[in-house]
Amino acid sequence: MDRIELATEESTELIDITGEVKRIVKSKTVDSGICVIFTRHTTTGIIINENEAGLKHDIAVLLNTLIPKGKGYQHDRIDDNAHAHLRSIMLGSSVTIPVENGTLALGTWQSIFFVECDGPRRREVCVSVVNG
Repeated sequence: MDRIELATEESTELIDITGEVKRIVKSKTVDSGICVIFTRHTTTGIIINENEAGLKHDIAVLLNTLIPKGKGYQHDRIDDNAHAHLRSIMLGSSVTIPVENGTLALGTWQSIFFVECDGPRRREVCVSVVNG
């Protein structure tokens, strides 16, 4: 398993990690299989979508609107970050992408994003490429 280390800068932030994941897949001798990208944190997510500035902004606004900070969540009595945990649940902690001919089988506009919901922090993403 390989790891991608990140330093986030915002409380809610989308970081395109597609290039790093592609480099990891290319370094393996897997012609056909799967690539699993997993975040090790309960206040982050991994998603696939288009890397367009307006859309990235809209996703952050959506998360902040649907699950706003400081709405009296029970967990806030412990760390004041319940909103981040709840957002993470909606986003999911991993994605699986087929590998074909040694490359990720992403669509034309698809990018892999690490989504920070409780930053800024130092974070880690695990990438596992499995021969199939």
